[in-house]
Amino acid sequence: MAERTPPPVRTSDSTNSTVGTAWDFWKRQPLYLRILVGFGLGIVFGLLLGERAHPLEIPSKLVLRLLGALAPPLILIAVVQALMQAEFPQGSGRRLLRLLLLNTFVAICIGLLVANVLQPGRWSNIERPGEPPAAATADPLGQFLDNVPRSLLGPFTDNGKVIGVILIALALGIALRRLQGPRRLLVIDLVGVAFDTLLVLLHWIIEVIPLAVFGIVASIVGTSGFSKFVALGGFVAAVIVALLLQTTYYLLRIRGGSWVRPADVLRGMRDALVMAFSTASSTATMPLTYDCLVHKVGVRERSASLGALVGANFNNDGTALYEAMSGLFVGQLLGLQLSFWQQVMVVLTSIAASVGAAGIPEAGLVTMTLVFNAVGLPTEFIALLLTVDWFLDRCRTTVNVMGDVNVSCLLDGRERAAPASPSQPSAATFDLESPASG
Repeated sequence: MAERTPPPVRTSDSTNSTVGTAWDFWKRQPLYLRILVGFGLGIVFGLLLGERAHPLEIPSKLVLRLLGALAPPLILIAVVQALMQAEFPQGSGRRLLRLLLLNTFVAICIGLLVANVLQPGRWSNIERPGEPPAAATADPLGQFLDNVPRSLLGPFTDNGKVIGVILIALALGIALRRLQGPRRLLVIDLVGVAFDTLLVLLHWIIEVIPLAVFGIVASIVGTSGFSKFVALGGFVAAVIVALLLQTTYYLLRIRGGSWVRPADVLRGMRDALVMAFSTASSTATMPLTYDCLVHKVGVRERSASLGALVGANFNNDGTALYEAMSGLFVGQLLGLQLSFWQQVMVVLTSIAASVGAAGIPEAGLVTMTLVFNAVGLPTEFIALLLTVDWFLDRCRTTVNVMGDVNVSCLLDGRERAAPASPSQPSAATFDLESPASG
């Protein structure tokens, strides 16, 4: 009998099986860990490729643009849903405003305190920059009027005009609360379906965020590098110290003013915080911030809507702190000691500038001209800060998001919401650490 030859080895099937196993293992990892892996690989490839890493930012910008496109409809639907279904305690709007102003004021005071104590400008010996930055001066009243929508669809087509979306959402939500009977139930169902659909789209985009983080970090490290951190090391260290103090303030406020525990906040919000640091965009992080607050921390949807969606566009505490410290830093570089009243002016203008800052990378550099002009500092020194701003922007964006979390938890109060009964309809709940279901 002839000897039978063994069947050929199907290498393609075994290769596909290996790839599938690796992909399944990757998908099982928490989102924040996948983002951190992308961030670390981005630094390595940025250092290895140098200027050749610049094209890697193209897919990253695409993902961030998709997240930015998702933010306006999510804000609209979430705020309308919260206003229609929730019973807001009387004066909650005024309390939100007080929390936003208090957090921003505390952030600026912390920034000024650290800058006055550590004196980072006196540690540096940097030549005066030659060319002023190409940034237009900002006007607070003009910025507000520019955000008032000219049409109902205008804010959804204008990049960065999220405040206009909030104004429309508030108006629609208040108006729809007046509906009664079957029409009200029909609108609530339609809004719920729209919200669930947006969450599905959000999770599709979230799956590729680690890849986007890898590309944008590799591009920035490859083109900018770390050389400028030596000259401005004192300023970078001082800003990080101030941001850590502001974060400590948030956690203490959450511990004393809400039912949520700080450890649970950090654990539940780590996906959003890592994404905020990686993308340097609070607008792109906003949908994930809202989702983590509701489904991982457990705050009420109305609290998350007010704090993370409405308040996020007026709550830029990290940006305000950074702008105040930048003013004192430049003054110290020039050998100028800002007086008490000049520092009061820095506080006031930093509050106005932080409210006007859009939730996009490096937007604070544009509004920083307000602070510099208010106390007579040369605006060309803003160009000096550009060399390290790509890193500090990520740090202060993370604090901005933490400020939104702080406001949402404080608005939720000292008593946890009772779990919804199975018969009650609720928004779709997804696990951000697993593939989106569709």
